[in-house]
Amino acid sequence: MYEARQTMATTSADNETPQRAAGGPPTAGDGGGGGDWSWFASKAGEEGTAPPSRPGPAAARTAAGPRPGPAPTRPGPVPEFTANPGYGRFDPSRDAALIRRTLEEVGPISQAVTSYFYALLFTRNPGVRELFPAAMDAQRDRLFRALLTAAGLIDEPRVLADFLSHLGRGHRKYGTRPEHYPAVGECLIDALARYAVRTWGEEAEAAWVRAYTAISQIMIDAAAEDERKAPALWHAEVVSHEMRTSDIAVITVRPDQPYPFLAGQYASVETPWWPKVWRHYSLACAPRSDGLLVFHVKAVPAGWVSGALVHRARPGDVLRLGSPAGSMTVDHSSGNGLLCLGGSTGIAPIKALVEDVAGHGRARPVEVFYGARSDHDLYDLDTLREMERRHAWLSVRPVVEGPSDGIVGRLPDAVRRSGPWHAFDGYLSGPPGMIRSGVDALVVAGIPSERIRHDSLDGLLALRG
Repeated sequence: MYEARQTMATTSADNETPQRAAGGPPTAGDGGGGGDWSWFASKAGEEGTAPPSRPGPAAARTAAGPRPGPAPTRPGPVPEFTANPGYGRFDPSRDAALIRRTLEEVGPISQAVTSYFYALLFTRNPGVRELFPAAMDAQRDRLFRALLTAAGLIDEPRVLADFLSHLGRGHRKYGTRPEHYPAVGECLIDALARYAVRTWGEEAEAAWVRAYTAISQIMIDAAAEDERKAPALWHAEVVSHEMRTSDIAVITVRPDQPYPFLAGQYASVETPWWPKVWRHYSLACAPRSDGLLVFHVKAVPAGWVSGALVHRARPGDVLRLGSPAGSMTVDHSSGNGLLCLGGSTGIAPIKALVEDVAGHGRARPVEVFYGARSDHDLYDLDTLREMERRHAWLSVRPVVEGPSDGIVGRLPDAVRRSGPWHAFDGYLSGPPGMIRSGVDALVVAGIPSERIRHDSLDGLLALRG
């Protein structure tokens, strides 16, 4: 290494005091769950969502309670990245090519790189091992996927800052503290230096140190700001557990304090049966006066969390929730209609959006296309039909791939055939493949890409199970 260990510092958002890697192992933070220590990888989960690829519209309403909700905001100014004392300030135009060359070289051997990274982290900082899930197989995959995601955003500093701010806030539930970041960064640099034998050198190392300094500082600042207005996590008691099919459950929980969220957002969930393993699930309701939250969960093969929630959870069990996130929210300042595509349990946030429109009292057309493999899998159709009967502005169209009395075919194809949709904003929720094809279908049907909202797993740290 080229003195990176002496100069990789991060600055506390509270007091601007440098936190250096030297000086002993990091300690666990208060109130934490486990850590997703794969640099800055998030935990995306079964039938869940992940941080958005671009900011959504400003949101309008939060749940009852004294705390303001974490409303998505419109893009702010391009961030000025924090400078590293020994290497200067990160410059995307200067450093992006060096970083991408490193990633291209280590891509084919990413398993070896990440295994070595964790070996370094646990050997140098043995106290942090207890913050991780017991099983590390899936964890190893997240690091390199996180690196690829950041590299893909490295030329878009505003989007990168939004992405990392979300992750910094979310990492509070793991117990992540500012003093952890230099240790992780040091091990990352050493792992890359060992395996990127062709592309590594003083310039490459300097680029990575500058990039990591900027990345970690954004996350630290976002966490510190969030700490002033929200807890790191919520405890939520299961009050209702309803099996809709053999592998889908509708679960209602009561958080121990107000949970400020917006219709269309999602929450990370941890069960008592799999400590330190978190998955994202969309909230299936708009904020309610009784404060209850609803999730639709499908058990997927080898899905630890989804399997436990569907087949093991019962009323009285207590889950833990991370902060709400996501930008797939309604812009109530717009007069456009809403064209909503929900596949499988992706119908959960779509249902929340419908409730949100109804709660604001201003009639605007809402077209819901509800996709499934068979009529049997349309587990929430009766509820949506009842909402359709109550609201003249709502239309619900089930679409199934197999034999059916309704629309037969693929969901994006059905939407495309029913267009054009120039006067609508698009909302999509479902499996990654459906999101990809759905976005294409909506663009063809007349909706500009900037008016299409989704919190897609695809391309942003997707990891099922």
